[in-house]
Formats: sequence, C-alpha cells, structure tokens
Amino acid sequence: SMSEEVIIDLFTESIKIILVLSAPMLISGMIIGLIIVIFQATTQIQESTLRFVPKMIVVFVVMMVTGSWMIRSLVEYTEYVLNLIDVIIY
Repeated sequence: SMSEEVIIDLFTESIKIILVLSAPMLISGMIIGLIIVIFQATTQIQESTLRFVPKMIVVFVVMMVTGSWMIRSLVEYTEYVLNLIDVIIY
C-alpha cells in the first residue's frame, strides 16, 4: 500500500541522512587516527592518550565547522517528514 512505500522511503532517507551527517566526523577521526598510528610506529611512543585526545579535538572542530550545515540538513529532513505526515493524514 501507499503507506508502506512511504515508510520504506522514510527509513531509506533516514539512513542516508545519518550516514551523510556523520561522515565528516568519522572520516576526520579515521584520518587523524591513521596519522597518529604512523607517528607512534615511527617514534615508538605508545601512549594511549596520544590516540584519544587529538581524535576528540579534531572531531569537535569538525562538528563546530559543519554544525550549521548539519542542523540545516536535519531541519530540512524534519520539514520533509512533517509534510509527508500531513499529506498522509489529510
């Protein structure tokens, strides 16, 4: 039925939004992690905080830079969902 298609579309769109919005933080964390691992391998420094703190800082900075885009995307998606609910109900 129509509502099953709508639910599947909503679920698919939700997964896309989650992946797109989390990608900048995940990718930046992965890149900085790789750089730190290479640095630790070359210097023989095996300090666990050396892995965690820079990742946390980079992810936080990326969140600050992409925050307005993330919020705008979530607002657009929420408006889309609410409009869809409105169409289904009426």
